[in-house]
Amino acid sequence: MTETPHLPAGHPDEDRLRELLHPCDWPAPQPGGTWQLLVIGGGTAGLVAAAGAAGVGARVAMIEQNLLGGDCLNSGCVPSKALISAARQAAAVRHAAEFGITGTAAARVDFPAVMQRMRSLREQIAPHDSAERFRKLGVDVFFGSAKFTGPKSIELNGTPLHFHRAIIATGGQPLIPPIPGLAGSACLTTDTLFQLQQLPEHLVVLGGGPIGTEMAQTFARLGSRVTLIESAAQILNREDKDAAWLLQKQLSEHDQVEVLLNCRLQQVSRADGATQLVIRQNDSSRQISCDQLLVAVGREARVDELNPGAAGVDLTPDGLIRVNDFLQTSNPAVYASGDVCTRLRFTHLADRMSRIAIRNALFAGRARFSALQIPRCTYTSPEIAQVGMDAVAAERKGIQLDTFTEQFASNDRAVLAGCPAGFVRIHVRRGTDRIVGAVIVGEHAGELISEVSMAMAGRIGLRRLADVIHPYPTQADAIRRIGDQYMRTRLTPFASRTLKRWLNWRFPPDQSR
Repeated sequence: MTETPHLPAGHPDEDRLRELLHPCDWPAPQPGGTWQLLVIGGGTAGLVAAAGAAGVGARVAMIEQNLLGGDCLNSGCVPSKALISAARQAAAVRHAAEFGITGTAAARVDFPAVMQRMRSLREQIAPHDSAERFRKLGVDVFFGSAKFTGPKSIELNGTPLHFHRAIIATGGQPLIPPIPGLAGSACLTTDTLFQLQQLPEHLVVLGGGPIGTEMAQTFARLGSRVTLIESAAQILNREDKDAAWLLQKQLSEHDQVEVLLNCRLQQVSRADGATQLVIRQNDSSRQISCDQLLVAVGREARVDELNPGAAGVDLTPDGLIRVNDFLQTSNPAVYASGDVCTRLRFTHLADRMSRIAIRNALFAGRARFSALQIPRCTYTSPEIAQVGMDAVAAERKGIQLDTFTEQFASNDRAVLAGCPAGFVRIHVRRGTDRIVGAVIVGEHAGELISEVSMAMAGRIGLRRLADVIHPYPTQADAIRRIGDQYMRTRLTPFASRTLKRWLNWRFPPDQSR
């Protein structure tokens, strides 16, 4: 096996990105006075907070240590979804014969071209997060490492800065578990995965969560042999069991991913350019040799260099910035937003949290984090999207549910498109049509879940969803059919007898027949 190189320092693609997001000759704003809002971190949470505050006239400073755009742009959503799109195209070509299209057997994946496309698209999106754009918005953009020196002061590159209010938005970083040999094994994380230039022959993915499953399927479709290691009894162990099972079946049977459940990585070493793994599954151990190991077991808050204690900012036992429901820390002048203060690490949530934080920090607002309905989606094929509570969470809270499921196998659009696997499942409070949660499994599930999210936010129940007209044929019509299922439960035997009597009175049967 040969070791897969990363992009070398000074690679032109990386240089262009850096020129937008962390220019080497960036003129630091002149410090002086007290900023009305100081934002620490230039990822999604920080960018939204800085732009929003500047937009309402506040004097705002934003500090970023690395690249503006944060994980989402540089090593998360943007590059991963570009690769996922390429992998879906490759899978579509391989299965084209099922649609009567032949002559595709000779198609092959040009992995360097796939990566070049990803970098080009990332560079195309990057100006939206650039230092120059935020300077034009009225934000004082600083680069460097910030640490608190007091309740309303920080030090940046040796220079003191003062603020009335601050928002910590330093984000997270890949978690490397304490497995012998792992830290020194040159393993991949999302910070380095998207720098690959050559396709790994055998990729082992440690972790069966959203990132792990997405990348396992993606690299399998691009041509790698992939082994997925998950310590729990199912992949995506936070998701609906039926949803996780459907995805596991897809990975194993159609994408040829070797899925190892109830499996733990015990030791890692490097030998002859290969990574050697010792794993234990149930009661037996074995060795696996691979040329790349991707660690995707979660993320941890990036607070190490921040010195939060100097500002009286407390941490939770697992290292997050502790916030109340208004996103305020133990220091009333300091708020937090995004991955640094929540386990729910989604770009769209970081955006919404920052809107809450600036409203509360600058305008004495009382917007609450707990009021949010937070959808999420794993962008595998099929996609798995969820919002609100599932059956397990409802049982934990003592909430009784009625659950309605509509299979995509009975949805004409899904059948015609060749993707009948999956379902829409909606939970309501027992005896009512009030929606408390939903899961959708299928192609475009991430788009479909928004209809349910909007219904929940607007307190629209299944009764009214049954009246929503969808174009035919569409997969979204499965949501309307869930409404129909609910309405059929309203037709009790008593209601049926009553309606029959009324019809017989209104339209008497013909006695002559």
